[in-house]
Amino acid sequence: MITILNYIKESFEELQKNVSWTPRSELQRLVLIVLVFSVLFSLLIWGADTLLSSIVQTYFNLING
Repeated sequence: MITILNYIKESFEELQKNVSWTPRSELQRLVLIVLVFSVLFSLLIWGADTLLSSIVQTYFNLING
């Protein structure tokens, strides 16, 4: 049990002293960029899915009817 607690304590010390953290303003900018590209990519995938679904539906209507 002491080993686990010691590991956790050393991990927190390393995070505080040895890790370089991204400045908050840059982090907010990067999060915004990722959010915008995620929304755009989602819309692109939705559009492609809708188009392909419509093409497949038309194809099946042609061969069945």
